[in-house]
Amino acid sequence: PWFDRVKTGEANVLWPGRPLYLAKTSGTTSGAKYIPLTPASIGNHINGAKDALLHYVAATGRSRFLDGKLIFLSGSPELEQVGGIPTGRLSGIVNHHVPAYLRRNQLPSYATNCLEDWETKLEAIVGETLGQEMTLISGIPPWVQMYFDRLTARTGRPVGEVFPQFDLFVSGGVSMAPYLGRLRESIGRPVDTIELFPASEGFLAFQDQPGNPGLLLRLDSGIFFEFVPAERFHEPHPPRLTIAEVELGRQYAVVLSSNAGLWAYSLGDTVRFVDLAPHRVVVTGRLRHFLSAFGEHVIGEEVEAALREAVRQYPEAEVTEFTVAPLVSETESQPSRHQWLVEFARPPRDAAAFAAVLDGTLRQLNAYYDDLRSGHILAPLQLAPLPAGAFQRYMKSVGKLGGQHKVPRLSNDRALAAGLLGVG
Repeated sequence: PWFDRVKTGEANVLWPGRPLYLAKTSGTTSGAKYIPLTPASIGNHINGAKDALLHYVAATGRSRFLDGKLIFLSGSPELEQVGGIPTGRLSGIVNHHVPAYLRRNQLPSYATNCLEDWETKLEAIVGETLGQEMTLISGIPPWVQMYFDRLTARTGRPVGEVFPQFDLFVSGGVSMAPYLGRLRESIGRPVDTIELFPASEGFLAFQDQPGNPGLLLRLDSGIFFEFVPAERFHEPHPPRLTIAEVELGRQYAVVLSSNAGLWAYSLGDTVRFVDLAPHRVVVTGRLRHFLSAFGEHVIGEEVEAALREAVRQYPEAEVTEFTVAPLVSETESQPSRHQWLVEFARPPRDAAAFAAVLDGTLRQLNAYYDDLRSGHILAPLQLAPLPAGAFQRYMKSVGKLGGQHKVPRLSNDRALAAGLLGVG
């Protein structure tokens, strides 16, 4: 009810005055949410990206990217009015606050950025950027990969040759790790990378040290962090730990209070601390994106690690996208199992052996899954290769193609799997 009152334009509900904006956010299967951005909190979003870039310059001494063209693959900057408050996707809102020293080199054009159809927009972006001296490219990895694919299809060359000055890729929204191999192959040469942890609720962390996967928490940017041990999150009154009480290696659900008017707000993301001085985290998944249809409680970090190991052992394999769902047996003679729906850019030479590595690695990472496998409650996982473009066709079919939309890594039902198999 508090957010509903804010949406009507009522002032002084969660924070003094009225929000500057409402950030509209939704998952692949959930309804829309409207997150307030106040005059006090907007700087958190603007300064987060700036801090990440300045840390990169300080750590590497490289600032040439500021002299070339920059592209931020984002949602439309056109805003609607909800309760008299400008409302839109966070990336579109932030587009109105790009600093002047970056805006002069920013692509695509405002008109192109306002295109709603993602495929039309992508073609226009390719047309605008070809021939430009691109130095920085930023966006959610799967949608950047689509951009790279279109560039290569248009030119017949890797992205690193199309843009010889391109030397910095900035990623956010989902973990970069599952996509990094194919992105690097599309580029064709090494480039530096920065990983970010942005959300509509706040810009939470960024990679401050090249080569260190830990993301530096922004503890001085208008957000008070609390952390709930992930395994206790669903208790009636779980403990909420301050930053001084967290431990290395444990999974925590993120709870935050902020000058946007959010109070003890569950972000929905889980993190694991990899450093305590300063505090750095890796994002391990989503509270609602886990697989525990059989009591195994597999999380996103575990399936991504299993996939990395399988690709390491079968380096010819290239994965475009994947998700994991339960496959419940309809007969007593055949145990249930996990089904991995994987779209390969290049398949492994031995799909059965690839699946065995996935299964074996997941057993090593998750004791509950191993117990279910040892007890023959679950059969070895099933690898279900999908045809090229299956994930894009599915996301388009549900109106979630492009922009800031993300594919859930894990599901506890067959809805996503059925949709993918239906469009495949």
